[in-house]
Amino acid sequence: MTQNLVATWKAARDRLREAGVDTPAYDARLLLEAGAGVARADILTDPYRVLSAAQRDAVERLIVRREAREPVSHILGRKHFWTFELRVTPDVLAPRPETETLVLWALERVGAGGGLRIADLGAGSGAIALAVASERPQAEVVAVDVSPAALAVAQANAEACGLGARITFLEDDWGASLPGGSFDLVLSNPPYVRTGALSLLEPEVARYEPRLALDGGADGLAAYRRLLPQIARLLRPGGAFAVEIGQGQAEAVWALADEQGLAPEGVRADLAGIDRVVFGRRGARN
Repeated sequence: MTQNLVATWKAARDRLREAGVDTPAYDARLLLEAGAGVARADILTDPYRVLSAAQRDAVERLIVRREAREPVSHILGRKHFWTFELRVTPDVLAPRPETETLVLWALERVGAGGGLRIADLGAGSGAIALAVASERPQAEVVAVDVSPAALAVAQANAEACGLGARITFLEDDWGASLPGGSFDLVLSNPPYVRTGALSLLEPEVARYEPRLALDGGADGLAAYRRLLPQIARLLRPGGAFAVEIGQGQAEAVWALADEQGLAPEGVRADLAGIDRVVFGRRGARN
């Protein structure tokens, strides 16, 4: 049967809508472009272009994967974050737009001045470290993750973005092996989903994202209990920190930071108005 670009897109859109996908039209276009090897402009300017059998088969394979609620980022192997197209795999959490709230805060805090040492603890795909390193070329950035598979993805992203020489990658548990008092800024997006809520997440996350990057323990705060003592230890006098948080966690994370002798200073909301980042500085007790 003859199929053209627009008919294939519409059929894919309808199938994804039926499968419960939130953005069926957008996802169908991305998968059509990838499977058929065409650009968006081709779909707009030549919508009745007939697809070959090989193109139809390739698009079909991608649509079937998306119908099973596999994330588009996993199907395509990439996800946009900041100014980059980052490689993603099942070993890393696909970067979210809300994490740019943390990046923006970090860039404001660092400013455009002299060189600073910055640590990204739990680096995953390297999204935070890459964004900060790209915008603040004078900074020395260390990206830490306990997963060697995640570090491999982060390193590949750094090389692809031309930042491989700017970032040091370290396999470690929340920076435990790093020397104390050695960083001006520590950033982290730790796992913060309650274990009991993991099965309630959308299938794209619950089925396909790495549990290591999601599971925050019974109350969602287990990672902070391990992370915040390391942040307190790693910061230099006058150093600052920022951690991403889940919805409704600001007060609890603030209290945990205070218990570690850190001095929380505020909470930053994301574009949806949800409290997303707790930030502060090294306290007088450290």
